Parts: sequence; C-alpha cells; structure tokens
Amino acid sequence: MFNRDGRYHAIDDACNHRGGPLSEGQVEEEAVVCPWHGAKLSIITGALLGPPGRGPVRSYPTRVNGQDVEVEL
Repeated sequence: MFNRDGRYHAIDDACNHRGGPLSEGQVEEEAVVCPWHGAKLSIITGALLGPPGRGPVRSYPTRVNGQDVEVEL
C-alpha cells in the first residue's frame, strides 16, 4: 500500500519479473521501482512503466473509513 499526497493506493507486492518485494522499492512520483531488478510499476494502476517487468500487477480499490484504510480484495 502506498500513500501519495494523502490518497492510498494498493497493488500486488510481488514484481512479476522475479517476485521482488515492491513494498521495499523506491517511490518516484507515481511509480515504484522494484528493488531487485529495477522494473517500474504504477502505484495507482499497477501498469508496467519500465522493463524488465512482464506486464502489469493487480491494483486494488482502497477507501478511508474513519482511521482505517480498507482494501477491497
């Protein structure tokens, strides 16, 4: 899960290139960079933005409910 300017976004944590943990990657604007091999994925849509990924990862709707952030699976 990512917080970008107060808006929450959730995508799969495993990069589809080699399974790198996206939650440990650097966030650059609206992209996360896989810490293992550098694939760039959108934190909003899960779209692949740069190689060596193999396509998009799944994104999940989120909403804030009081002090909780809920993710629809």
